[in-house]
Order: sequence, then C-alpha cells, then structure tokens
Amino acid sequence: MPFIMLTVLIDMISIGLIIPVLPALVGGFTGSQADQALWYGVVAFAFGIANFFASPILGALSDTYGRRPVLLLGFCGLGLNFFATALSTALWMLIAVRLVGGAMQANQAVANAYVADISEPAQRAKRFGLLGAMFGVGFIVGPVMGGLLGAIDLRLPFFVAGGLAMLNLLYGYFVLPESLPAEGRPPFRWRNAANPIRSMRALAELKGVGRLVAVIACSGLAQFVMYTGWVLYTSFKFGWGPKENGWSLAAVGIMSVLVQGFLLGKLLKRFSPQRLAVIGLVSSSLAYALWGAAGEGWMMFAVIFLNLFGYTVTASIQSIISSAAESYNQGQTLGAVSSLNSLMAVIAPLIGAPLLSMVSHFPQGDWRIGAPFYFCAALQAASLVLAFLHFRSQRG
Repeated sequence: MPFIMLTVLIDMISIGLIIPVLPALVGGFTGSQADQALWYGVVAFAFGIANFFASPILGALSDTYGRRPVLLLGFCGLGLNFFATALSTALWMLIAVRLVGGAMQANQAVANAYVADISEPAQRAKRFGLLGAMFGVGFIVGPVMGGLLGAIDLRLPFFVAGGLAMLNLLYGYFVLPESLPAEGRPPFRWRNAANPIRSMRALAELKGVGRLVAVIACSGLAQFVMYTGWVLYTSFKFGWGPKENGWSLAAVGIMSVLVQGFLLGKLLKRFSPQRLAVIGLVSSSLAYALWGAAGEGWMMFAVIFLNLFGYTVTASIQSIISSAAESYNQGQTLGAVSSLNSLMAVIAPLIGAPLLSMVSHFPQGDWRIGAPFYFCAALQAASLVLAFLHFRSQRG
C-alpha cells in the first residue's frame, strides 16, 4: 500500500497543478467568455473520448502483463502531455495533445486493480478510501501550487507537472513492485478489450452489480460536469482567479483526506458500504444544489466542508464492484468502470460548457449562473433513487 499510495499521490499532484490554469490557457486563444467555455469543453472532450476507448484496453493489458508496465506507460504519457501542452501555440495543438494523453492514461483504474490484488475483499473499501485520500492530498497540494505558479506564468504549472510525472516514471521503474502474480494471468483478447461497450455490458452482468452501472454513470456525469465547469463558474459568478480556485480545490482535497483517510474506516464499522453509498448520495445531491444557489464565494467553501458523507460514495461503490469480480479480471472490470467514467467525462463538456455559455452574460452573483450545478443535483438525485432500488432488490 505505501508504494502505490505514493505513486498515486505524485500522479494527482501533477494533474491537480493544471486544473486552475487550463481554462485560462484556453482563454488565451479565444475572444470571449462564451467562446472560452465552449472551447474548454472541446479540450476536455478530446481527453475523455480517447480515455473512454483506451481504459478497457489498458485494464485488460494490466491483467495479462501486470500492473506496473501499464502504470509506467501512463506516467510517460502524462509527462509528454504536460510538456506538449505548455508548448502549444494554437487551440488545435491543445486538442491534439489532450487526445494523445487520454489514450495513454488509465492510471486510476490500474491503481485500483493494484489495490484489489493486494487486499482481501473486506479490506477493499477502506483501502480504496486510502487511495481516495491520496487523490485528496494531490488536490490540496496540486491546485494551490498551480494557482501560485500560474500567477507567475500561465505555462509554468504544465512544466512542473511534466517534471513530476517523469519523477513518478523513475519511481515506478526503480521502486514500485509488481502486484499481480505471473501465474493465472488470462491471455489478452483484443476483441473483448477494444470494445468498451462490451466491457461495460460484462460489468453490468456481474452478480450484485446491475443498476450500479447506471448509478456510476449518473453520479460520474454530475461529477464531471462540476469538474468541467468549476473554474469558469466561480470566475463568472464571483470573479475568482487561479489563486481563489486553487484554494477552493484544496478545500475539496482537505475534506477528501479527512473523510477517506481517517473517518472512512470508522464509518465502515457502523455502516455497510451499501448504506454509506446511499447516505453519501443524499449529501452530495444537496451539495450540488447549494453550490448552484450560492450567492457569495465563502458559501462554496461552507458547502465543501458540510458535504462530509459525499466523499464516501466512490470508495463504497468501487469496493462492491471489486468484490463482485474475480481476481483474474480486476484490471478489466475496474478498467470498464474507468471507461464508463471517461464516457461521462466525454459527455460532461457537451452539457456543462453550453450551459455555462448560456448563462455567462448574467451579472456576477446571479442565481441563474448555477444552472450546471442544478443539473448535477438532478443527476445525483437519480443516482440516489437507482442505488436505493438496487440495494433493496439485493436484500430481497
């Protein structure tokens, strides 16, 4: 666990670095806020569509050849992506770079498969929570660093992020051990792995999963609409810049670390993963609505800290799905989950960016600018209903 946790931490710091500055970089190639929102959506779409097709392939490759080489490929892809983004001089270059980067990057799915390899089913929810805590630490350190570095030079965070990805490549090569024993690895089947729809159908057919695929889809779409629009939304509504957005994302990271790293184990002693997922979906549905309705910048921070149970949903559902899969196809199963999330990341900019573009002309503080977050609240409420019905039918 310490090896893979450090790997994920470095990975997330490098990704977190670029979050406050990527929309501003896109804005440097556009002439208005509406154009900035739409083209930022296109850049996000490019990464997501490539990742959608690549994730099940990379997950299946990790089942056949081991987790370590696929992780190393992801670190290399991230590093090249960041350096090329920093050197981009036109929008088409940004889009092309993100397309290649998305195709090479499935680190989250493979890291989750790594944890499943080394954990008993009863340990997985807590350990997925520890990985989530590392994502949180990355979101504390990365966006703050990105905001501060971006205030010096807009392209500087991309160079620093590329350097961290290369550091992770060296760490993975020389230190990170392989988690998957050589015996019992299935052969790689290109026909199955290269079809993300087939992978998701197989995921839905796992005993005990069923409607949870729809829960992941709705919840993931809400999350990615929020990620796509957070920086532009706070810029339009409160006049925030990279520094303020960096601190707000750091607040999300602090709560993620607190809940997933320290409280999740205690919560799992009191609640089952199923019940915890339902409570978390209630909490996050309310949080999205309150973010959309916020009239002052401090309210965004208040909701971040009040949404305590919202940070337990991902680890709870992942543990249920991982426990439903066999040991020899954890990579492909969690790759299918990652591919589904990538599909939502593809769809999210197509919804979130036009919604933001439609409300970008309203004055700062206007409640209507929160339209993307009201949409997220409705999606999360749908996830809640589906999860409740699924768990009730499983008990039956």
